[in-house]
Amino acid sequence: MSKTIFITGTSTGFGKLTAITLANAGHSVIAGMRNTNDKNAEAAKELSQLSNIEVIDIDITDDTSVKLAFGKVINKYGKIDVLINNAAVSGFGLLEGYSIDQISKMFDVNVYGVLRTYQAVLPSMRKEKNGLIINITTGASGHTLPFMIPYISSKLVVESITEGLQDELADYGIENVSIQPGVYPTEMNNGSKAGIHADKQEIIDQYGDAASEKFNALGAALFGKMAQFEMNPQTIADGILELVTMKKGERPLRFPLDAIAQGTDKEFIEARATIKAKWLAAYSN
Repeated sequence: MSKTIFITGTSTGFGKLTAITLANAGHSVIAGMRNTNDKNAEAAKELSQLSNIEVIDIDITDDTSVKLAFGKVINKYGKIDVLINNAAVSGFGLLEGYSIDQISKMFDVNVYGVLRTYQAVLPSMRKEKNGLIINITTGASGHTLPFMIPYISSKLVVESITEGLQDELADYGIENVSIQPGVYPTEMNNGSKAGIHADKQEIIDQYGDAASEKFNALGAALFGKMAQFEMNPQTIADGILELVTMKKGERPLRFPLDAIAQGTDKEFIEARATIKAKWLAAYSN
């Protein structure tokens, strides 16, 4: 059955591939992106020319923009069956080297942007007593890497939102899933898409060459693994289609898609769920 699906961050990467994949599967896709009349005009035009895709301008850091975009879609389609929170920004550098303003900018996209879309779509989904919300987090959701602390922290918050809302929204038939991708060669990782990086140069300089060497070694290792495992971003789009197609009640809370992890991510998720069940039992008995 065809679904009405709203995706954020569709100008590049996972979002663009997902919009195309879902549209080709027969779903009605609302491809959200900002700056559709200038910076992303070409991407907007490309997607608009495809069947089953409507491009809509949305800036997830702006309350009014989000409310207008979701209001327009719900008025036209009557409802939104699936929301995919894909839009995000990455960043690298020493935590001490980040200004608070810089971290706030990252959280405004990666955390508050997700909260804005939730608050915009939930009234409609609760009315329908049905819905699916898929949040793209990170393959490092079980731990934190150096030089990526603000970024991974923001994704850990989204993991928490997803998990908590799974219970809060259960009575309304709304399911929440986090997709945990590994490292993929997208615009976010190859440097072609601007990130929010450490900006206090005087602090960065004090750490000297040792920190730079550690950062470069980590980057080289990650890019090496991407090549070794032939990481293809289409894997994420295909995984999202799989989740959309799954029967209600069969979708997992967490859906890792990381060949590099070689199953350790799934082991971690299963172990965490088992321990959580024991912890909750200890508090409820």
